[in-house]
Amino acid sequence: MPGKLGRPTKERLAILRNQASQLLWYGRLKTTAPRAKELQPYVEKLITKAINTYEDVEEIEVVAKDKKGKEVKTKSYKDGPKKLAARRAIMAKTYDLQEIKRFDEKKSDYKKRVGKVQHPLMEKLFNEIAPKYAERKEELGQGGGYTRIYLLGERRGDGAEEAIIELV
Repeated sequence: MPGKLGRPTKERLAILRNQASQLLWYGRLKTTAPRAKELQPYVEKLITKAINTYEDVEEIEVVAKDKKGKEVKTKSYKDGPKKLAARRAIMAKTYDLQEIKRFDEKKSDYKKRVGKVQHPLMEKLFNEIAPKYAERKEELGQGGGYTRIYLLGERRGDGAEEAIIELV
């Protein structure tokens, strides 16, 4: 039976959603030990879902007209049905984080870097994290074990057990 973390269901799920989003985005998170232990299976299920479906991509040909009125064929890629369903399920269990503009970055450079990406966390999960762990799964012949927890000891103020959870 999962732990309740001393919170009502809505609050507990909001905490898990927020921490899962932060962990996937930054790769590392410092929190209390009970929260880290609840977060670990939550995030690993999301990563497994992404690994199983990240290759489901369909290539389509799009015919568009250029400025001179001439028809131009271009290739476009869209998610297959399994990947789309997985993407929507993962989006329901995480918050959508946006790219942050760097302090020394111009607005035009930021727009160029971000481009037309609507959901950067999903793009990172399906384009960086899932292929990395799928390769690891093939090499080691094991699924799971995508996160690790380091226990840090008690926090100074309230004595809560602290931990760092990170992606392996």
